Amino acid sequence: MIDTSYVLECSINGKAVSIPVPASKRMSAILRDDLLMTGTKVSCEIGRCGACMILLDGQPVNSCLLMAYQASGKELTTIEGISAGEELHPIQEAMLEEGGLQCGYCTAGMVVTLTALWEANPAPTRAEAEKALCGNICRCTGYEGIFRAVEKCGLSIKREG
Repeated sequence: MIDTSYVLECSINGKAVSIPVPASKRMSAILRDDLLMTGTKVSCEIGRCGACMILLDGQPVNSCLLMAYQASGKELTTIEGISAGEELHPIQEAMLEEGGLQCGYCTAGMVVTLTALWEANPAPTRAEAEKALCGNICRCTGYEGIFRAVEKCGLSIKREG
C-alpha cells in the first residue's frame, strides 16, 4: 500500500493545488501521472538532460529531482503555464520561427529554462544563454536555432523598448 498521508499544497501555473501523495514522490511523476500535465518530459531521471525542467519560484529545476515535500508552499510553472492561453511566450514564438526545435522532446525543458533567463534578462548574450542551458541536452538541433531564438527575443525587446 502506498502511503499518501502527505498532502502537497502548492501553486501550479497560478492555480492552487492540494493533492495527497507520498512525500518522496518526484514532481515529474506528480505532474505527469497525477495531474496529467504531460508537457514535462521524463528522460534521464537523474537531473542531467533537462527535459523535465520546471520553474520553482521562478528558478529552473529538474522536476525529476524535486520531491513533493520540497514543492510545498511553492509556485511551480510548467511548460503548460508558460504561454498566455493561445498566445505564445516570446521564447516559444522565436523557437518556432528560428528552428529551435526538431523532435520536440527537449523543447519544453529548453523553453522553461530560457523563459527564466529571459525574465531575468530580456537581452541575454549568447554566453549567458549557453550558461543557462548547460543543464539541457538536445540531440537534434545542434543548438544554433535555439541561440538564434534567444537572440531574436533580445532584439525584439530592444526594438520595442
